[in-house]
Amino acid sequence: MKQPRKAQIKRETAETSINLSLNLDGSGRAQIETGIPFLDHMLTLFARHSGADLSIAARGDIEVDFHHTVEDLGICLGQALNRSLGDFSGIARYGEALIPMDETLCGAVVDISNRPFLVFNVALTAPKVGKLDSELIEEFFRAFAVHGGLTLHLNLKYGKNQHHIFEAAFKACAHALRRAWSEREELDGKVLSSKGTL
Repeated sequence: MKQPRKAQIKRETAETSINLSLNLDGSGRAQIETGIPFLDHMLTLFARHSGADLSIAARGDIEVDFHHTVEDLGICLGQALNRSLGDFSGIARYGEALIPMDETLCGAVVDISNRPFLVFNVALTAPKVGKLDSELIEEFFRAFAVHGGLTLHLNLKYGKNQHHIFEAAFKACAHALRRAWSEREELDGKVLSSKGTL
């Protein structure tokens, strides 16, 4: 019987309290409460477009600013992804997607490599989206990539509206990851690497 690809993460610090569950083989269901409406929106569409079930209940010191909550959510989502995949055996490993959003076009390329690295070529065209500082989206993706063991490249081809730019980035990341964590029968449970391990 196939091992379920899911994980639950609890993170408690002096700055945040996060309870997150992730099921890679879900149906795109999301129940997200972070206290940051724009991030709720991004994480909801991430679940929908990746096909993963995602549940998040988060409290943070958002009266200070959103930085701690945003970064810690990236940490928790990355940890959940990493635990869900175990030793990364049997998966396609690589994925890419190019997603339009009205005037915007953004691409994501991912290697589930256990060698974390983020390339974030995504323009900031406005200082905030809603109440969220635009610069914090890069912090989210960096924490996600580092703790997920991902080599993740996000490249904006063009775009003007900051909401559209970030939405295209999250959707592209979701579709690229869905392809990367998809299982390949011909691998017969082996890791897609000449080294035999990641």
